Amino acid sequence: MKPALLTLKRSLKIALLLFIGFGMQGATAAPEPKQAKTAKAAPPPAKPVVGQTKGTLVIIGGGLRGDNAVVWQRIVDLAGGKGAKIAVFGSASINPERSANITIGRLNQYGADAFFVPVAVNYPGNDYRKAADDPAIVQSVRSAAGVFFVGGDQGRITQALVRNDGSRTAVLDAVWQVYRGGGVVAGSSAGAAIMSTTMFHETKPVLDMLKMGITDGKEIAPGLGFVGDDVFIDQHLLVRGRFARMIPVMLKKGYQLGLGIDENTAMVVTADREVEVIGYSGALLIDLSNAMTEPGMQAFNVSNAAISYLDRGDKFNLATRVFTPAPDKTHGRLDPDNPELREAVFTNDILGRNAVLHLMGNLIDNAQQEAIGIAFGNQRDPLPELGFEFRFSKTLNSVGYASAESSAYSVLKLRLDIRPIQLRQPLYRYK
Repeated sequence: MKPALLTLKRSLKIALLLFIGFGMQGATAAPEPKQAKTAKAAPPPAKPVVGQTKGTLVIIGGGLRGDNAVVWQRIVDLAGGKGAKIAVFGSASINPERSANITIGRLNQYGADAFFVPVAVNYPGNDYRKAADDPAIVQSVRSAAGVFFVGGDQGRITQALVRNDGSRTAVLDAVWQVYRGGGVVAGSSAGAAIMSTTMFHETKPVLDMLKMGITDGKEIAPGLGFVGDDVFIDQHLLVRGRFARMIPVMLKKGYQLGLGIDENTAMVVTADREVEVIGYSGALLIDLSNAMTEPGMQAFNVSNAAISYLDRGDKFNLATRVFTPAPDKTHGRLDPDNPELREAVFTNDILGRNAVLHLMGNLIDNAQQEAIGIAFGNQRDPLPELGFEFRFSKTLNSVGYASAESSAYSVLKLRLDIRPIQLRQPLYRYK
């Protein structure tokens, strides 16, 4: 039986009645503009940095457990194996040395010779601006074969390593030298957020960002850009229901591809742009190459986005856009003419914990051609009457793979349309 299927079956009638109730009494599509519909394609992305580095990235979604040997060992091996020198930055943490030492202990447990880099805004008795250009610290980083950025607040990393005029400090140049020379750059949570050229900064809840928009310098700010200019990165994705917040940023900044990695999971990105998912869970891939928006509709909306779920062991090449299933799914391509399920797929909390993953998994091996999720807040939220419908549809390009070893699925190229809906207030009342 598929994950969450029994729960889905038990609650389906209630959920459908709730949705029907919204549809008849409280939730209606936002009014269509009187003028003819026009579409606006996502702007083209900036050029990637393909071929400019020899190194590898390990982008971790946060919450990396000490016993996740697959991820820890991969980092050490990529840095050269036993005795590999790895520079650990605690810059994102409120207690940089303590956080760095925890990571150092884990890396050393798996064979590394890791050390603390004392460049951090919150490091007591340390002038981080002087430290970031200190020749001795620069040389220590330059001599390493790997770099690790711990979690916390990604704004602290960029504050410590980027000068006020936007130029790189000498320590950041040393990190780039390690990466370009064939070393590994790893980061967890905040350390993952800095990997793209744009990162989330002072964020609002996901639903509020859909309702009120995203502003440069507030919700988003420049990242360090190790993954290149053409891919947006987000983290803590499935556990915290963050996939929806990626799309408005991607539209605003011109990204066509976005990768969101879940907790206790990592994406290994090689020099030839091959992404491999390792660890506990997986990653969502969002492709806005053919996405459109309705400019006459004031609230956030998008149509014809493509969304995929890459499970652990799966690979995807960012340059060629070729997908390779994990070994346990090599012969597990699903037959669309012989689906296992026939029940309608619906959730009234698409932004909930793992909700999008459960919905996609239950749709791909189903006789149904589409699934619906909705998102709305409470009466104390900004614009409480505004909600969103997320419609997932199978197309001729949609493909699913099932594992031969577990109830795990890879889901490729579902169509995603998001449109605003109006919710009648109050959503409920006491009898």
